[in-house]
Amino acid sequence: KSIYFVNILLPTVSAQNIIRDTEIERVIDSYAEPIIKSANIDPKTIKIRIIADNSLNAFVTSGNRMYLNTGTILASESYEEIVGIIAHEVGHIVGGHTVTFTDQMQTALNTTLLTSLLGVAAGIATGNSDLGMTVALGGQGTAQRQILAFSRGQESAADQFALKALDKTKQSASGLISFFKKISGQELLITDRQDPYVRTHPLTSTRISAIQNHLKNSEYKDIQPNKEIEERHRLIKAKIYSFLKPLKLTIQKYPSSDRSIEAIYARSIAFYRRGDLDKSVPLIDYLIEIKPNNPYFWELKGQMLFENGYLEESIESYSNAIKLSPFSPLILIAQAHAMVETGNREYSKQIQNSLSIALQSEPRNIFAWDLSAKSYAISNQDALSSYAASEKAILIGDLENTYRYIVKAEKGIERGSPIWLRLQDIKMLANEIKKKR
Repeated sequence: KSIYFVNILLPTVSAQNIIRDTEIERVIDSYAEPIIKSANIDPKTIKIRIIADNSLNAFVTSGNRMYLNTGTILASESYEEIVGIIAHEVGHIVGGHTVTFTDQMQTALNTTLLTSLLGVAAGIATGNSDLGMTVALGGQGTAQRQILAFSRGQESAADQFALKALDKTKQSASGLISFFKKISGQELLITDRQDPYVRTHPLTSTRISAIQNHLKNSEYKDIQPNKEIEERHRLIKAKIYSFLKPLKLTIQKYPSSDRSIEAIYARSIAFYRRGDLDKSVPLIDYLIEIKPNNPYFWELKGQMLFENGYLEESIESYSNAIKLSPFSPLILIAQAHAMVETGNREYSKQIQNSLSIALQSEPRNIFAWDLSAKSYAISNQDALSSYAASEKAILIGDLENTYRYIVKAEKGIERGSPIWLRLQDIKMLANEIKKKR
């Protein structure tokens, strides 16, 4: 049975691929937004993605992209640690320390990642924009470590930005120092046993002392963690753990005696992954009963039902999630998927409307374009189906089918219309790619 991580099929942890999940992304973005705003930067200009990897790591690359490993989130004892890490990484962006790849190196990385991601699933992808930016640090040799490594001066500058940003946003730096203390002892380990964060972000006793001194003198040092934010953090940790770890380990960490929300959430996911709906659905229903306004509980129920063949029931659950979180592209795409699978033409207009909204935020989401093509085909709109198929084809680099679908689409699309003009753009892009090959 295929295992999906909410909307995206989850590869093995060793593949170190990007995972997409609305709840996790929203929580992490909520940590980052005030920090980014404190630097007078539009939060929309910085993309944060999560990599399925057990090791501790976080890094930034050109294009204002930040990456956090799942291992970093799982190891955090409080959301304050992740806030501190994000603040430090934003400091690298503000300081212009981000990695700038040469065309040759970027091409090599694209090739490596594309090969890895092909194993995820046909037609299910996060969107091409992420493929070339993911860097799998583990087991890739010293070259990538050198590329991503920051100097001690850059590290110190990023620390100083983080401390100022945390003060500006009235947050304690205790999380940052807690994380640094957690990894400081690793510098004595041989390189292969160190977490990537230590190898690429050199720690010094001076840096740690500077943060400790700041914390002592900060008026926000004794601010207590926000209970609601802490609950959300525990929920995403439980979600990541139960999707990544075997059932046995999840049950050990979150036993039935633990009646906390996050423990019930974890067990529900664990039993669902095993295909045991008799145990998983009652648990998620209980969470929905006590937290009816949590869209992610409804989303998870929709996924459970969809993957076990209860299509109409899953559509209803997804509808409830969308009512609570109307502009969540991944949830909209998930519901559209369920509707497409019914083969019911009556859903066509709703599918197309949902995907239109989703693609405004996720214009490079390959799976969304694939669903769009299928939905137009179901409703006998062949020209629009071919147009959507051409968008998918160009994203995956399938030039032969790109040209073929453009020709088919142009026969039924009004010349000079927005879609016709977009087809010309796709054709030009395909020609440029063809010249470079």
